[in-house]
Amino acid sequence: MLNFGLKGKTVVVTGGASGIGRATVDALVGDGAKVAIVDLEQESIDACVKELKDGGADAIGFAADVRDEDAVVRVAGEIDSAFGPIYGLVACAGTSAAAPAENHSAEDWSRVLDVNALGMFLTCKVFGKYMLEAGEGAVVCIGSTDGLGAQPARIAYNASKFAVNGIVKTLALEWGRHNVRVNCIAPTVIDTPLVRRGLPQNFLDLVSDRTPMVRMGQGSDIAKPVLMLLSDAASFITGIVMPVDGGLTTGWFTRKHGADLCSKRLLEAGVYEE
Repeated sequence: MLNFGLKGKTVVVTGGASGIGRATVDALVGDGAKVAIVDLEQESIDACVKELKDGGADAIGFAADVRDEDAVVRVAGEIDSAFGPIYGLVACAGTSAAAPAENHSAEDWSRVLDVNALGMFLTCKVFGKYMLEAGEGAVVCIGSTDGLGAQPARIAYNASKFAVNGIVKTLALEWGRHNVRVNCIAPTVIDTPLVRRGLPQNFLDLVSDRTPMVRMGQGSDIAKPVLMLLSDAASFITGIVMPVDGGLTTGWFTRKHGADLCSKRLLEAGVYEE
């Protein structure tokens, strides 16, 4: 196990009961951090917290909608009272919608932008105030490679993830002088139960095929860079958007280990295989 020096520090994880959020929670607990989970469903939160406590972890959980500023303020106060001071925030809560742009509903647009952009801003705003008051802290927002290059039929999601990048850079500019760092991890498609339920296998195979490391990412692949950005190892890093994607965004015309399939000469010479 890597040691990121977060033992005893209080870190809040939104969307922490499943997926990337839960993998991050597990990594934080493994590093000795005190973890506060914020998610939507109390039942899932309670099950997660019980499992963590049974393993000897310091963990608490609260149900809140990140779009509701009053709810986030209430939860932040409870976390500070129970586990304070709040050192870190990992903002994982997010949602998506799929439809061609010409058929994308205004309702879905508002829902996705409200969760992924407004909710991200409100979460950072509320928990960030505690860090500003303490004179130290670190925020890691979970963006997406779709905030670096868009994906078809995901116009609201793409827009929301580009917005996350802007939120991160603006907060980094404003909060750096207060010793509060704000960074973003931009994952590729990560192998979670939600992804398995919502995306067809041929798409998942295609993602792996076009990833130079030739596999899908796992939650732990994201959690470790998140902990690094929370830690003193990143003490002079703020305002970055870090792709964690197995090399997917290094080139657009790639397939199988980054192969250059647009070169007939190289194919004929046997440098790459179909």
